[in-house]
Amino acid sequence: MRLKDKTALITGAGMGQGRAAGRLFAREGARIVALDLDENAGQESVAEITKQGGRAVFVKCDVGVEAEVKQAVEAGAAAFGGLDILYNNAGVLWRDKDFDVTRTEESVWDRVMAINLKGAAWVCKYGIPELIKRGGGSIINVGSCSALLGFTTAQDAYTASKGALVSLTRSLAIVWAKDKIRANIIHPGPVDTPMQKEWTDDIKKAICNIVPLKRLATAEDIAYAALFLASDESSYITGQEIIVDGGIMVNGG
Repeated sequence: MRLKDKTALITGAGMGQGRAAGRLFAREGARIVALDLDENAGQESVAEITKQGGRAVFVKCDVGVEAEVKQAVEAGAAAFGGLDILYNNAGVLWRDKDFDVTRTEESVWDRVMAINLKGAAWVCKYGIPELIKRGGGSIINVGSCSALLGFTTAQDAYTASKGALVSLTRSLAIVWAKDKIRANIIHPGPVDTPMQKEWTDDIKKAICNIVPLKRLATAEDIAYAALFLASDESSYITGQEIIVDGGIMVNGG
């Protein structure tokens, strides 16, 4: 029960890493506020948590729209009497329209930034006052190893948004340390989730060949890193980048 008596707001909670984190956090005692744009997926996540004996509520929310985030944070705080953890997991990676900067449309760039970067900013804007009321808390952002590397096949809007999250995380860590609020960012490597639905078996095998641990990450691998950052076990860690990539970065990228 590493998160006993804590409430965690998780964006993108309807599938993949967000759903895995919701299940795990709930098993460790947290109450879950599950945000997602997909109502069916979000409700399924809440049903799974409830079935395993946890407590959770779903709030439909487009994190790229400030007004919707404000309402969602307020609803989540009201449901369980406050918030202790903000897990900014929601993100999009559109390989079919997010290319290098010479080929990416402005509308695509803006929407990726709205979801991946502004979404985290809006959650923090309205969530941090709730953490302060509780005497502190933990902010966990989800970046990507793409923010640390360049790739021949570029998704520049995605990469730029995740890189900006690093700077945002550092700023949050310094500005709000006085209120006992910590902010850290996780950089996943290749994770086998619905976001990677385009990956064929051959692509997965090729990726595994360059991963020192010789496998793709599971959503649970990322969730366990987030659990540590959400818990009091990491009470002296803030402003840090946690890389969960199976060893890719230390193997030359």
